[in-house]
This record gives sequence, C-alpha cells and structure tokens, in this order.
Amino acid sequence: MKTFFSEEHRRHFPQAELSGGQFVTPYERPSRVEYVLARLKERGMTDIVAPGAPDMAAIRALCAPDYLDFLENAWAEWKAEGMAGEIIAANFPARRMQAGRPPRNIDGKVGYYALASETAMTGGTWAAALSSAASAQAAQAHVAGGAKSAFALCRPPGHHATADMYGGYCFINNAALVAEAFRRDGAGRVAILDIDFHHGNGTQDIFYDRGDIFFASLHGAPEDAFPYFLGFADETGVGAGEGTTANYPMLPGTGYGPWSAALDDAIARIRAFGAEALVVSLGVDAYKDDPISFFKLDSPDFMDAGRRIGTLGLPTVFCMEGGYAIEAVGVNAVNVLEGYQDA
Repeated sequence: MKTFFSEEHRRHFPQAELSGGQFVTPYERPSRVEYVLARLKERGMTDIVAPGAPDMAAIRALCAPDYLDFLENAWAEWKAEGMAGEIIAANFPARRMQAGRPPRNIDGKVGYYALASETAMTGGTWAAALSSAASAQAAQAHVAGGAKSAFALCRPPGHHATADMYGGYCFINNAALVAEAFRRDGAGRVAILDIDFHHGNGTQDIFYDRGDIFFASLHGAPEDAFPYFLGFADETGVGAGEGTTANYPMLPGTGYGPWSAALDDAIARIRAFGAEALVVSLGVDAYKDDPISFFKLDSPDFMDAGRRIGTLGLPTVFCMEGGYAIEAVGVNAVNVLEGYQDA
C-alpha cells in the first residue's frame, strides 16, 4: 500500500490548546506523524511519496468561497490588528444571535468560522491544510488509477471540518474531498466509514442530504464526547439523503466487543448500499490509553478491524484522522492497514 505524505504539515504547530481550563501543548501535534512514519518503515511499508500540488478547483467545489478566503488570509488579518498570539476563537454566534452575518473584524470572523475554541491557527496553518488535502487527493488518484488501496497520512486531519467551519483540529475535510473525487471519476455510490473516536460531524454535515454517498460513524456518545451537538443515532439523513447516514454512538468504557459489532453493522450497511469505493476516516483514538477519549480498544483490535473492513473488497483510501496516545498512534494506525491487506 502506497502512502502519501507531505512535510508541509510541520508548518502547522500551534503552541497552545485550551483544554481543561488551561493552555496545554496541542494533542494534535507534528510528532504524531513521526510515529506513524516510523511504524510504516518498521513494517516494510516503505512506498512513501509526497503529493503534488492540491487540486484547488476540487477544494473550491467542496468549500464555501468565503471560508477559503478566511483560511488563506486569517493570519495576515490577525497580525494587522496587532494580535500578539496565535489565532484562537473567543466569540461565537450563540443561540438567538445573527449567525448569518460574518463580522468584518478578524476577532469576530474567527468565531464565525470556528466550531470550537480548542483549535488554534498559525502562520503556516493554511499551507499545512492544503498539503493535507493534496495527500488525500493524491491517494484517491492512485486508487482511481487502478491501485486497490492507498493511505493518505493527512495532517492536519479533516473529518470535523464542514464546508464553511473549522474545529476539532480540522480545516479542510479530506475524506469528503476523496469521496467527491471518486464520484467524479465514475463511482456511482461511495461510502465513508469513520472509525475515529470522535463523531465525523463535518463529513455528516457535508453529505447529509446526498443519496449517493453513505456515511457511517462509530464514536463516543455526543452526550459525553466532542463534538457534543451531532452524532445521535436518530440522525439518518434528510431528503435524498434519508437513510444514508448511520451513527453508532457508544458509552464510556466501550470495549472491542460492542465496538466491533457496530463496525460489522456499518460494513453490512455499506455492502447493502452498493458502494463502489470506500473512504476510511482512520482515527485510532478509540485506543484504551488515548488521553482525550474513553473507549477501550487495544492495539490488536485495530488489526482485526482492518481485516473486517477489508472484507468489503472495495477500492479504498484511508485518510488519517485522530489518535493522541502519541507513542501508540503508529502501531494502531498501521495495524488497521495491515489487517486490511491481510483480508
């Protein structure tokens, strides 16, 4: 399996994240990628290449123009206002406020386009987000060209990003880009399987009214876990998309037994949907020692999960998402890939 990865990800490294009422080093940090790369090489998966330039037309087709303009220019506007630190949202359009009017001032703009305040931006965030998208696009092109599978080692991740909001460490929704690319390349139906601990709210939001893209997410119950306000089991799609969203919220302490049962159900629904290509949002923060999650999967479980996903037999792109037990993230992510290849 070929891996697509860009060194440009290093340009996004905020020094602060608001967590538990204090500023800490972000859980989503460059060293996560180093552990994945090291494990890939250790397991002989050494076909690792850099992507080309991002397909900006595809990114513009997915994202709102004003949102992309914000991402590209936020740092310059922030500095022009004399802001000394990194970009962190401090104001939000709460209930009964006029959420449809983006402010002129950058401090207001940040809150308008952010869906959470844990995600800081720096001068290199835009370039890193584009490089992450380029990795996903290159992986999809590789599979569309005839390869069975590919791994996009995306950083920053993408599944929390909507077409017009960022948060949860995500800026551009890489999995959504891949799904749309498969559709443009002729796949009649595409499935996205999100196994990250946190609900893929951005992906769901983008495709909620679409009948041609099936989205399934296994995640911590929103009453207990970020992003809190989406991912309930009764969210199944609207309009043409009714029945093409499947959410599997699970309680604190969930182990591999009930988690794998949910995975099997999602796989069965993807098969019944008639998907011709598969995108896997590969988060491994369901791991038992993840610092910001509460599932209890162990490393061998990720190998078995990969095998189960592989039984679908579909052209597949894996997009890296979360996983914050830094020293285990490489083992767990590569276990999924190896399990898939075993199948």
